[in-house]
Amino acid sequence: MNDGWFERRTHHWTEWTPQRLVGLKRETGTTVSLVVPARNEETTVGGIVSGVREELVERVPLLDELVVMDSDSTDATACRAADAGARVHRTVDVRPDLGHYRGKGEALWKAQFVTEGDILVFLDADLVEWDTHFVSGLLGPLLQDSGVELVKAFYDRILDREDARPTHEGGRVTELVARPTLALRWPELSGIVQPLSGEWAIRRRLLCDLTVPTGYGVELAALVDTHLHRGVDAIAQVGMGLRGHHHQSLHGLGAMATELLAVADRRSGAGTGADTVELHQYGTGGKTMTTEVGLVERGPARRVGPPSDRSEGQRAREVAGWC
Repeated sequence: MNDGWFERRTHHWTEWTPQRLVGLKRETGTTVSLVVPARNEETTVGGIVSGVREELVERVPLLDELVVMDSDSTDATACRAADAGARVHRTVDVRPDLGHYRGKGEALWKAQFVTEGDILVFLDADLVEWDTHFVSGLLGPLLQDSGVELVKAFYDRILDREDARPTHEGGRVTELVARPTLALRWPELSGIVQPLSGEWAIRRRLLCDLTVPTGYGVELAALVDTHLHRGVDAIAQVGMGLRGHHHQSLHGLGAMATELLAVADRRSGAGTGADTVELHQYGTGGKTMTTEVGLVERGPARRVGPPSDRSEGQRAREVAGWC
């Protein structure tokens, strides 16, 4: 771990009130966009959007944009988000001239083309135990210190068991894949409490220069790339208290782990450059389950040219018009 980094760059959300953050935002002339990537989260996304809108847009003018990126949902996620007050874009409709891939990273990468904020804050759509300080807390280090470019949240997780108790442990993939990978390859990042947290904030000027995996590798890639290109002191973390969310099956986590290992391999010079890999897993009686895991990474958004005339007529449509 980098000497002294944890003490210098670790904060708690109570260090900044929303009112103080608004003052810092005005002093620095900074604009902020909140982006919520969502896929089939109709039961939670509306409450998240309405909560943030009421507290950080209407009561305190901290956010300039509140955007939901609907990532190939087959339920009413988009309509719930729009009804709650978000501007909703279907990821597939954003810059169709650039093609489309399934995945969380794709939604975050394309969000750069439909937002304008100097800072982008990302908030997961499946939260069941949370509060609006998950958003405001991330802004503190960025608005207070121009040398900070990426902020990660950490929290006490609520496990989805009947005897659930708060724990400092990361998720299964964090503890078994991400944390050991950082310890072996980038030990300077070992002080990051939860490297895969879905709540994080980044300066646009940095994000638009980064390569972005289209899937679940986006958080690890942003963390490692910020360290490699800006140094560990460009990263800060903020404790948020309790967090609860829906959990994936163990087999589902296998695909996530594969994506993370591919991200790490590419950044350490061991990657194959393949766009996909077949993951073989086994069920009862040795039944084979094969998953094609996407490993595509989008190039820096700064290098993307303007849309063609054809795609200009196919601009990303806001969902509110057809819900």
